[in-house]
Amino acid sequence: MCGRFVVAEAGSELVGVLRVDVEGDDLPAPSYNIAPTDQAAIVLDSVKTEPPTRRLASARWGLVPSWAKDVSIGSRAFNARAEEVEDKPLFRNALIKHRAVVPASGYYEWKTAEGLKTPHYIHPADGSPMFFAGLYEWWKDPALKDDDPARWVLSFTILTRDAIGHLGSIHDRMPLFLDPDFADAWLDPTTENVGDILDAAVDAAPDVAETLADFTVSKAVGNVRNNGPELIEPAEPPTLEG
Repeated sequence: MCGRFVVAEAGSELVGVLRVDVEGDDLPAPSYNIAPTDQAAIVLDSVKTEPPTRRLASARWGLVPSWAKDVSIGSRAFNARAEEVEDKPLFRNALIKHRAVVPASGYYEWKTAEGLKTPHYIHPADGSPMFFAGLYEWWKDPALKDDDPARWVLSFTILTRDAIGHLGSIHDRMPLFLDPDFADAWLDPTTENVGDILDAAVDAAPDVAETLADFTVSKAVGNVRNNGPELIEPAEPPTLEG
């Protein structure tokens, strides 16, 4: 799973390679400890124009489908298993119509061994940005008036798959990584072969995973109130005595 990630630079600086047409004016600030229900920048292709407009927008982490009664469902839908999204009502519509790319600098994962949980920071070895395959939805708050700008909530989830290679020694799941060259195909809202696009993303993710590095970081990352560059500095692994 992916329960915390890092965007160490402004979103607009991270996604130039994705050829964004429009950048939102409310993009979140850089963060070293993004947790579910937090805001993060995502990239999506809006079909409100022809051709679609590629947007960089602020979204709530945790998918809230259009039919939800309130946003609380999102706190349980921050990840989606790639092998299940075609069959789950919570994610099926978003997979067909609302695919997104989530840019990041890296993410955290906890390795459990001999009763100890050790946080690792996983990131591209060359310092380049990484991209997760995501899904997004718009939800309208029925408690707010139509002229209230806060009535529409944009939310997203990050897809995961079985972990491979050295990442598999840390956790049994990993985000569904996207190569930047595959982003256009993933984002294209007009595609009719959604299953093929998903399969191709799942098959290609291990190649991206092999380019990633990791190291142990401080357990301070476990507290959402901690947020600073010191969280992605290497730290000594904990011991049974510590």
